[in-house]
Amino acid sequence: MCCTGLLKTMMFIFNGVIFLAGAAVLALGIWVKVDSGSLMAFVGSIEGAPAGLDQLANVSYVLIGVGAVLLVIGFLGCCGAVKESRCMLLTFFSIVLIIFIIEVAGAIVLFVFPDLAVTLLRGLEEEVRKDLSENYGKEDSQVTELWDTTMEQFKCCGFMNYTDFEDSPFVSNSSAYPPTCCENPTSEVCSLGAATNSEIPGCFYKLVEFIEDNSVIVAGVALGIAALEIAAMVVSMILYKDIGRKA
Repeated sequence: MCCTGLLKTMMFIFNGVIFLAGAAVLALGIWVKVDSGSLMAFVGSIEGAPAGLDQLANVSYVLIGVGAVLLVIGFLGCCGAVKESRCMLLTFFSIVLIIFIIEVAGAIVLFVFPDLAVTLLRGLEEEVRKDLSENYGKEDSQVTELWDTTMEQFKCCGFMNYTDFEDSPFVSNSSAYPPTCCENPTSEVCSLGAATNSEIPGCFYKLVEFIEDNSVIVAGVALGIAALEIAAMVVSMILYKDIGRKA
């Protein structure tokens, strides 16, 4: 009886945290969807945004979906434990099991195709470079604003290198390249010669480097989440059987 009480408390606390996290994610998703000035709405409104990049604007739907699922899981786990409802506990177990199977399938895909992220980024190359050459430097262009922020943050130049800007309105109007394409980002003019000699890497390589540098952290977090999911399923089944014996 004491063990059952402890497990019920654990289920309540664990799923209470999930419920609150779901509420936060759901609220964030709704905010991103409603707030036209948010980053996602900003990306979605980019003129000529490349295929794939404009889909970032739909991240609000992903956040809303994830938040809703977390809310349901947290509610079922909490109420199932407190009310000793076998139906709720079984539903909770089933949902968590489905999520766990999807995660395992995703991990297998990443293991079999370790360069999948790089391949996906490579697939955007042609359209991203075309977008830069057509829109970077246009007056009031949000493409310019977005790329300036990205290049400043990652200390990179263009998607592949400075040549991505060769036919852009920016180069045509100023006969210069973005300051981040030169070793001295504070210089007023970044000429073709300076950009060539600086050899600042493209943002593609910086993104790949970022993914590789954080892969261990991502893997550790994924393993921790998987362990929690397994523990939650085990506890829910123990409570499910215990409640069944009482009935």
